[in-house]
Amino acid sequence: MARATITPQQLRDHVLTLGEKHPPISLDSVDRTVHDPVGVRETFGPVIGYLSRVELEVDRNVLELLTLLPEVDETDRLFFADVWQPQEIQHGLILDRLQQDLGMDPAEPNTTVISPKVRLLGALSHLGPVQEVARLLYYLTGAATERSAVLAYNKLSAGLEQMGEHAVARTVVAPIKQQEPGHFAYYRLAATQMVQAGVLKPWQIRLTQVLRRRSFALVGVNRPGQDADYGQVVSTLGLEEDLAGFARDISRVERELLWAGQRGMEVPGYVLAALKDAVGAYRDRIATGGAATA
Repeated sequence: MARATITPQQLRDHVLTLGEKHPPISLDSVDRTVHDPVGVRETFGPVIGYLSRVELEVDRNVLELLTLLPEVDETDRLFFADVWQPQEIQHGLILDRLQQDLGMDPAEPNTTVISPKVRLLGALSHLGPVQEVARLLYYLTGAATERSAVLAYNKLSAGLEQMGEHAVARTVVAPIKQQEPGHFAYYRLAATQMVQAGVLKPWQIRLTQVLRRRSFALVGVNRPGQDADYGQVVSTLGLEEDLAGFARDISRVERELLWAGQRGMEVPGYVLAALKDAVGAYRDRIATGGAATA
């Protein structure tokens, strides 16, 4: 079945609706009551710590976006400046307060250091055709990131409910996870609209494929050791049990838009390889008695 055509106005309306229906979560609106702090810390501490750091790195994400897209369009700017950034920063602040309640150290997010790869692509993005490629890469990265977050928060919420930590599950995790699907939907709609409108020529699609394959990184993996931290999150939440299914879910937008011509491809190999590497790094850490870095 052919996908309905997405218009720029529909995309903008989606952003406006997100802002109206999902204002940033107030710290005062959540109940951080925890009945078994030691149990929650031992079971889900690394997950909460990783998520809080990633959410708090939103300011660096904005810097990367402005580097990649020096001529960002107004709808993108409305989304990341007025909707996404204010929501994400509150997610991070709430989770960071929760992890400190559990006796953990505060998050140490990277909010300023932009990777050399992003800087290089940003330098080239002043060329119009390259900026269009960068914009599609931004949407694909956002879609994979937000889908990962949805799955992680679903698993975390279920685990906390099972432990009887209903206040945190229902007033901290639940409101956060309710906002993530709207972010994912924006990236999916924006990427699809670009492809439907024929913004990119065939050579630009091929370049996007090459760059995506070479630059793909798991969310929050920016420094040495953070791949093992990600692997620990995957293992703790039980996502390791169906790693291929997890990879398939978080890569479905790029699979549909970049790799649709390659019949039989259920999972881009670079996505599954990155997940396997992260889980392997975590297993190596356990074997050597190493500590988390998140």
